Amino acid sequence: MWPPPALSRRTLPPRHPSVQGSSLSRSWDLDRQIGDNHDVLIECRDVHKSFGDKRVLQGVSFKIRRGEAVGIIGPSGTGKSTILKVIAGLLAPDKGEVIICGKKRNGLVSDEDISGLRIGLVFQSAALFDSLNVRENVGFLLYENSNLPEERIGELVAETLAAVGLKGVEERMPSELSGGMKKRVALARSIIYDDTKETIEPEALLYDEPTAGLDPIASTVVEDLIRSMHVTGKDALGKPGKIASYVVVTHQHSTIRRAVDRLLFLHEGKVVWEGMTQEFTTSTNPIVQQFASGSLDGPIRYI
Repeated sequence: MWPPPALSRRTLPPRHPSVQGSSLSRSWDLDRQIGDNHDVLIECRDVHKSFGDKRVLQGVSFKIRRGEAVGIIGPSGTGKSTILKVIAGLLAPDKGEVIICGKKRNGLVSDEDISGLRIGLVFQSAALFDSLNVRENVGFLLYENSNLPEERIGELVAETLAAVGLKGVEERMPSELSGGMKKRVALARSIIYDDTKETIEPEALLYDEPTAGLDPIASTVVEDLIRSMHVTGKDALGKPGKIASYVVVTHQHSTIRRAVDRLLFLHEGKVVWEGMTQEFTTSTNPIVQQFASGSLDGPIRYI
């Protein structure tokens, strides 16, 4: 039954959205100059965001195009997670513009209807409801915002879990899952959709530190899963991926190498470098060099 006894509609927690110096290679740059704007899904223009006296974003500008796999990297506390939340519509910028499929977003995502693109967000900590089992967590959006019968929602949950490589775990509680399994359940929750409605399936996914806290093998599983969900890959069922574009915030070098093609380096609230993944370790930018090598000597200072 929905809602479960432990979570009546009067005590439901806040809803999560179902929760996206330049050094570009010449070939990539030339390719993108052809029809540069028609394939742009997400664009940030001079985005600023502060929390009290702390200025987190100080003029962030970039574009995410259809088909791209983009990584946002940089030191801790430079606004990487914040810019994801701004893109997802969980935070409104203090200044600047967020353009979704050519349409300017004003305020939070709940304040208006943005048509043309659904964005899913996978939280860093998975953000599963501890009092709900896996089926209820993954199907939460449909239980709360669709007219589908519970039996059909259960079928969609099972299909979505199978697509991320999980079967027979619907009745498990989050406390019974490993870290990697929690990440995959969170991913399943972000991509499930009401198949009776058109254009409701997510086209863009935003991952906030998807491999944080995982061992190298579990990280590889998640990284391969991220790739499989993309339009260029195939999911665990062998079906073509349907995510048009995705953005990954990460610190892990393995995730940079395996899961993304283009990088944006965020430092002190601004994009200070961008380039293809293969340029990361050969960049002459001193900030990028220090981050890539892990050296204590350089322009990045830790207190």
